[in-house]
Amino acid sequence: MSDAIITSLIRYALETLMWITAPMLIVAIVVGVVVSIVQNLTSIQDQTFSFAPRVVAIFIVFLVTFPWILHVMVTFTSSLFSNFTPYIK
Repeated sequence: MSDAIITSLIRYALETLMWITAPMLIVAIVVGVVVSIVQNLTSIQDQTFSFAPRVVAIFIVFLVTFPWILHVMVTFTSSLFSNFTPYIK
């Protein structure tokens, strides 16, 4: 197995990981910023108030995007296994 094949496999895996985690990360950032603004405006400095909405939002986004995530992971795995001969050499 050559360095180019390993590099392309790692790049493809990291690209897939980025696409899978992007919706949850974007929602976490947006909810975090909104909660920080609300905390600043109301002077509430409770750690639970900043943590709980993010967890709930990420969980909801995960539930909504789970079928798509599963499809992307199955596509990645099937493309990896369908063209397995370059990795054996």
